Amino acid sequence: MKEDYYNEERPLFHPYKLYLFLLLAGITALFLATTGAYIYTRVQTNTPPINVPFIFIFNTFILIGSSLTLRWANEAYKKDNTTNYKRALGATVGLTLLFMAMQAVGWSMLKAQGALLTSGPCAAYIYAASILHIIHIVGGLPFLIWFFIVAIKRMREPVSVLVYFSDPAKRLKLELLSSYWHFLDYLWIYLVSFFLISSFIVF
Repeated sequence: MKEDYYNEERPLFHPYKLYLFLLLAGITALFLATTGAYIYTRVQTNTPPINVPFIFIFNTFILIGSSLTLRWANEAYKKDNTTNYKRALGATVGLTLLFMAMQAVGWSMLKAQGALLTSGPCAAYIYAASILHIIHIVGGLPFLIWFFIVAIKRMREPVSVLVYFSDPAKRLKLELLSSYWHFLDYLWIYLVSFFLISSFIVF
């Protein structure tokens, strides 16, 4: 049954996938507008750039790690590997919480270098971009935790494990969650790269 799910031809644009695509398109437009406004503001006000805290770069690797563990969870799901599936989901939750904690450290480092929300438009854009990004992570975190809790509760007996791994709806939701998570990973890489490169450019 499960093999049929992976081999059968499924609609390319499931309604849920279309909704996710529209959501990601909207998020992309939001952050492109934010970074574009940052450049415009710097050019118009001749404001010096803000140095990106090194912890933001470190956080990039944490987020990449969470993306990799979620990919591991998908592979474990395909192979009906209960142990690895639960481990991968748990690791993803842990790395995500670590990322959020380290973001708070990054904001503290910005504050320590004198970059406050009220200290100028450039600082405000960096805070806005990082806060908006973490808000989208917080928005997806309950779904990730829900997957982890359900896996822990239901993967205790062979029958419940079989039912869990054979559920096409659950597989689709896992795919959607993974796509959303990978997108947030790419988005953060873009933001850090953008602000890091712009810090070396004088307009």
